[in-house]
Amino acid sequence: MNRTKTASKYLLAIFMVMAGIMHFVNPIFYMKIMPPYLPFHLELVYLSGFFEFALGLLLLVPRFSRLAAWGIFALLIAVFPANIYLYQHQELLPASPIVHLLRLPLQAIFLLWAYWHTRPSEAGGTGEKSSP
Repeated sequence: MNRTKTASKYLLAIFMVMAGIMHFVNPIFYMKIMPPYLPFHLELVYLSGFFEFALGLLLLVPRFSRLAAWGIFALLIAVFPANIYLYQHQELLPASPIVHLLRLPLQAIFLLWAYWHTRPSEAGGTGEKSSP
């Protein structure tokens, strides 16, 4: 695996683990941006935090890293309605309207980032370098 992709994988893993921890440290922040049509807000905040944390760790385990990257990809899609809801209700998180707008395409960048780690780095197809 090349150094750039390895560094990227560690950075994504750190981001996911830290984001997951924040769901438990400050669940009220995440509950504020939950669309009202979803039930069990606190439980969903904890569940998404657990999966962010677990998938971030699994990304670093070679045997599971591609599966974890797919899980991160799916999780990012699953939480996207909260980002849309926040954009529609900007008073929930006081910031410039441009900041709220930029959060939406930023999600696409994270999707591409996770997707990159679903692809094998070498011809071996496992995401790890093949033995000679």
